[in-house]
Amino acid sequence: MFVGTQYPAKSDLELQILAQLGVNHICGYPGDHKLWSVDFLTQYKEKVESYGMKVDMLQLPIGHDPQGQSPNIMLGKSPERDREIETCQNIVRNASLAGIPSVKYRLSSIGIPRTKPSIGRGNSLRSSFYWNQVEDKKSIPEWAPIAEDESWERIDYFLKNMVPVAEEYKVRLACHPHDPYTPPGYKGVVRVLGTIEGLKKFVLMHENKYHGLNFCQGTICEMLENPKTEIFDVIKWFGKREKIFNVHFRNIIGKKLAFEETFPDEGDINMFKAAQTYKEIGYKYMLMPDHTPQTSGPNADGVSFAFCYGYIQGLIQAVNNL
Repeated sequence: MFVGTQYPAKSDLELQILAQLGVNHICGYPGDHKLWSVDFLTQYKEKVESYGMKVDMLQLPIGHDPQGQSPNIMLGKSPERDREIETCQNIVRNASLAGIPSVKYRLSSIGIPRTKPSIGRGNSLRSSFYWNQVEDKKSIPEWAPIAEDESWERIDYFLKNMVPVAEEYKVRLACHPHDPYTPPGYKGVVRVLGTIEGLKKFVLMHENKYHGLNFCQGTICEMLENPKTEIFDVIKWFGKREKIFNVHFRNIIGKKLAFEETFPDEGDINMFKAAQTYKEIGYKYMLMPDHTPQTSGPNADGVSFAFCYGYIQGLIQAVNNL
C-alpha cells in the first residue's frame, strides 16, 4: 500500500509539488470527461508519469445528487440513465486502453448532508454532522421519495451494465458509501449504502473481482455505534474478500449521527492499528486523505492534505518495519 491523493492537481506546479511531497500515485483529474478519448487519457497519463507519478484511478462523472452529473442513474429514468451508463462504460474502456487500472464513483441521491462546522484544534474547522441539529427532517424533494427496493433496483441496473465491461477491460470499479448514514426516509430516501449490511449486500451483487469499494474509512466509522472498536473487523471483512480498491484514510470523533471529521492524528480511531489491519489483509492500493479540517491562510486545502500525506507515509513506513 502507498500514499495517494484525489486532490485535483490542475497545473504543472501542483503536480510538481505532489512529486516533491512523495505522493507518487494519484486519482487523476484530466478535465472535461467528454474529452476522455484513449489518446487524451494516454497523453494525460504520460504527463503525470513525467513527474515520477502514476495515475491509479479516475472519477466517473456521477454526482452526489439530482443536480449533479448523471442524475438519472439513481433517479431510474430511462433512456436517460442508459446514455449516462454508456458514458461510464466508454470511460472504463478508454481508461483500460490508456493503462489506467481503476475508477471510483458514487451512487447517491442526497449528497453529503452536514450540520454547522465544529471548532477543532487551533480554531480549524471540522466538517460535522449531528442529527439533533438537523432542522428540517421532514421535507421531501420533488424527485422523491425513493423506496429501499427502488434504490436497490437502480443500483442493480447500474452494476448489471457496468461490471461485465469492467471485467472485460480489467478495470476496478470502486464505489463510495453513502455519506453519512441517515435514518430511513430522510429527504424521502433510504440510503442503502449507508450501513455495513447494505455495503456487504452491494459487493456481493454481480460479484466480481473488479467490483468493490472506494472504502472511505471515515464514512464507514460514521455508520458505527462504537467505531473505535468496530472499524477493524469491518476492514477485515471487506479486505479479506478483496473488495477494497481505494481507501479514504481519515479519522473522526464521535459515532453514527453525531461526529466531527478530524485530522488523522487527533480522532477516536487508532490509525496505526488501522494501517496494520490494511497490511494484514494484503491491501495493495492507495491510502489517501479526505475531508480534512479547514486551516487558516492561503491554500488551506493544500496545507491540510500535505500534513496528511506525511502522516500516512510515516504510518506506512512504521507498519512495514514491524
